Amino acid sequence: MDSKESIDNTSGVCEENGVRYVIQEETGFADAFCIGIRFAQYQKFFIMDSDGSHNPEYIPDIYHIFMSENADVAIGSRYMEEGVTNDTLISQFISRSLNRIYGVVIGIPAKDMSTDFRLYHTCSLKEVEPELISVHFDVVEEVLLRLKIKKSSQGKKIKVVETPIIFDNRMFGNSKRLLFAFSIAYITSIFRLSALRLKATIKKHNP
Repeated sequence: MDSKESIDNTSGVCEENGVRYVIQEETGFADAFCIGIRFAQYQKFFIMDSDGSHNPEYIPDIYHIFMSENADVAIGSRYMEEGVTNDTLISQFISRSLNRIYGVVIGIPAKDMSTDFRLYHTCSLKEVEPELISVHFDVVEEVLLRLKIKKSSQGKKIKVVETPIIFDNRMFGNSKRLLFAFSIAYITSIFRLSALRLKATIKKHNP
């Protein structure tokens, strides 16, 4: 939770249900993600948007495929077969383009690389969290690459699975993505993650 006052009594709801409520001291999506990892106490780590665009009815589907496939990451996907997105056309174009690019850069054949509607193993996230350097939404791509590199160093392949969802228009708040800053951040991220993957590949073959 960020440092601004909640408009939906989040702290009260958490207290009523015995859920830990953490204040985010800094700003930005990546910082919130990392704070969540640091405070996570259970074996599984689930993350989703809280603006209404991610429907919680899909959580059981994500959990089921995660467990049944013995996966490292399970994604609620807009872009696989039977998945749907109700985002604007321009947002869809940008998102689909970025997903294709990141698929090549990271080397993971997932359809929806840029969503944060996911389930992870908490212990795996805690291993890579100190290495995360993204400050924007591109942390969701970076964490996949970091997890892949970690698995590869152990002589294993990362397993990422997807299940279809319907992505709705946000119900609350305004998007914090400014187009110019968003574009610059992702262009920078693409080059940075490409270099990170190349460095890991060289290290693997030249220990």
